[in-house]
Amino acid sequence: MSILNIAPTKSNLLVLKRQNAFAEEGYDLLEQKRQILILGLMSRLNRACEVERRVAGLLQNAFTALREAALEVGSVAIDRAAMSIAMDHQVAIADQHLMGLHIPRVTSRIEAAGVRFGVGGTSAHADAAMLRFVDVLSLITELAELENAVRRLARELRKTQRRCNTLSKVLIPTYQQTIAYIVAALEERERESFVILKMVRDRLLSAG
Repeated sequence: MSILNIAPTKSNLLVLKRQNAFAEEGYDLLEQKRQILILGLMSRLNRACEVERRVAGLLQNAFTALREAALEVGSVAIDRAAMSIAMDHQVAIADQHLMGLHIPRVTSRIEAAGVRFGVGGTSAHADAAMLRFVDVLSLITELAELENAVRRLARELRKTQRRCNTLSKVLIPTYQQTIAYIVAALEERERESFVILKMVRDRLLSAG
């Protein structure tokens, strides 16, 4: 580990000690932030995996029903019937904060499906497919929020980890080694001064 190229003086020693204390305090704060980010990331990641599994299962059921409807009446009839369906689903995005990080909070208002298709020209499977697709919308909204949060938290965690590494492995050791070098240099200088003063005193005594 290299040391800083500064003169070994008492004033520089005091400055370095203050800078080292500030760096150590900054590292402690960053380490606390890192732990909080890890907890937030892991909890959301676990929840995202769970929601993703549920979404996959519900979508599989919905597509199964859609395929059954297409087999009964044909995909063209399904497309034509779907064009006549209008539903009012709404999504709202707000900010939530974690350690200075802005994480979008996504909420949705999903209109109840009910029976939308007419009696003729469609299939009961079409209503079943629509109900299943509508049921999964709120989970997709939650999954979008969780995946976005996971990406942002992971990115912030990497930045925080790099800063922690810079402080703990580069900056703080450099400060500490430079402080030790200056302390040793000052102590050596004091010993030399003491020896010189003793020699001067001895000569003055012998001369007197």
